[in-house]
Amino acid sequence: MVLIPSSIRIFLAREPADMRRSFTGLCGLVRDGLGADPLSGYLYCFRNKRGDKLKMLYFDRTGLAIWYKRLEQGRFHWPECATASVELDAAEMAFLLEGVDMKSLKRHKRFRLERARSVSSI
Repeated sequence: MVLIPSSIRIFLAREPADMRRSFTGLCGLVRDGLGADPLSGYLYCFRNKRGDKLKMLYFDRTGLAIWYKRLEQGRFHWPECATASVELDAAEMAFLLEGVDMKSLKRHKRFRLERARSVSSI
């Protein structure tokens, strides 16, 4: 189980990534593919083509960290997006990691400061 603070911004890359990539390769995907800074302190998530593997890249002010998860059955339900990435909050990320399809969820109206939902506007 991964505990993600609600204050952290989480971005999912729309395009599948090669899961053989490590720190340098994933940093390149963040810079070139998402147009963002991998040292920003945000959490960047990538999945493979089949959708059963996920890697997260995070900079914690002392160095880069990678978290990797492989599902034995099923796949991660990636949300649809028209941009290079989509931003999730910590609760949505927890649902994604638990295998919940976010299309089937119904959100009740809550107050929320609107911020850009894509990395390209950072």
